[in-house]
Amino acid sequence: MDAEEFRRKGKEMIDYVADYLENIEQRPVYPDVEPGYLRQLIPTEAPEDPEPYDDVLKDVERVIMPGVTHWHSPNFFAYFPTGNSYPSLLADMLCGAIGCIGFSWSTASEATLVALLAARCKAVKRVQSTNPELSEPEIYSKLVAYTSEQAHSSVERAGLIGGIMMKKIPTDYNYSLRGALLKKMIKEDKAAGLVPFYLCATLGTTSCCSFDNLMELGPICNEENMWMHVDAAYAGSSFICPEFRPLLNGIEFADSFNFNPHKWLLINFDCSSMWVKKRADIIGAFKVEPFYLKHDNQESGESTLNLNKLLHWQIPLGRRFRSLKMWFVFRTFGIKQMQAHIRKQVALAKEFESLVRADKRFEICAEVVLGLVCFRIKGSNELNQTLLKRITKNRQIHLVPCQLSGRFVLRFCICARSTESHHVHKAWQHITQLAFELLQEHIN
Repeated sequence: MDAEEFRRKGKEMIDYVADYLENIEQRPVYPDVEPGYLRQLIPTEAPEDPEPYDDVLKDVERVIMPGVTHWHSPNFFAYFPTGNSYPSLLADMLCGAIGCIGFSWSTASEATLVALLAARCKAVKRVQSTNPELSEPEIYSKLVAYTSEQAHSSVERAGLIGGIMMKKIPTDYNYSLRGALLKKMIKEDKAAGLVPFYLCATLGTTSCCSFDNLMELGPICNEENMWMHVDAAYAGSSFICPEFRPLLNGIEFADSFNFNPHKWLLINFDCSSMWVKKRADIIGAFKVEPFYLKHDNQESGESTLNLNKLLHWQIPLGRRFRSLKMWFVFRTFGIKQMQAHIRKQVALAKEFESLVRADKRFEICAEVVLGLVCFRIKGSNELNQTLLKRITKNRQIHLVPCQLSGRFVLRFCICARSTESHHVHKAWQHITQLAFELLQEHIN
């Protein structure tokens, strides 16, 4: 493909993408295929000779699209939003063309791991300063980290990768991690000879969008010389709205903070941001300077971020030019439109909540703060599991479950940028119709 053909096919691809997004509601939100369906649709080997590009594009619809879950469909109410906007897509195209192997942050999962590893390094140095006879492996065996029982699975995974004991702390009736239980567990662990060194708090948990109490947790972490990392992957975007900023109270106690603009700030995957209070703690854990990465400007001056040193702030060396997408989106939409987007989706969630509360057969299972509603039929877990299976089998809308206080709960999250009130009402009508049929079967 030469430049001239690239111009033609690029314009065709833009049309294809625009048509896809404009008509995405017409596609079943959830695929009706079996695992391994691709095996019969594609050859076992790559072609010896080039194939026409038009044939490749035709096969996108024939081969690829039947197996796709359409995350940007207004009928997708599962997980959390994955950001999308035309300016962001255009910026991503330019990002691919520039091909910059930049030194920038990755995902919330990696941010949690990086913070844990930096905290581990800091804790080891602290322990060795008073107990120089202890080796690093001996200290590792005594280190203990904490998180909420509602925290994302990536937090537990970070502990496994880091070789660290990670303890889950029970939450209160609002599924929030509070200070009293943390303090109690720290006291018990210290008495047992362990070294508490890290807490991952969450603002907007994946299961029910609950918020850990930073005002209680932060002072305890500071007093115990523990690293407090705050994971706000989904909810972090909402803090651009003044009315949601109180949810951030206590952030001044944190050592690191992360959120994903690719979830709720109209920026397509992937784009994640992390802040640290003391960059020396991160750099000290990951600094390696091979000769081939040295350059003339490396030691010139000390800027606020010391951009020449960002390669020491993460696990991978190279990253794509993600900040370009943020620049395009922020300038194209402006703060007011981004705030309006978040407020609209919160309002739609509140609208769905009111529909659930008006139906005596259903119950709300957690406080609705942002764009997520946790609900269920009043009844057994088996009843709700069956309802979700029928919703999934029908493929008109897509939901996923969570477990709260031992109960099987359905999550309804406003995800797509194109979701409107009529989509919410249509989804609720579909849910209640399936629920009615299910309850009638149980009566009979």
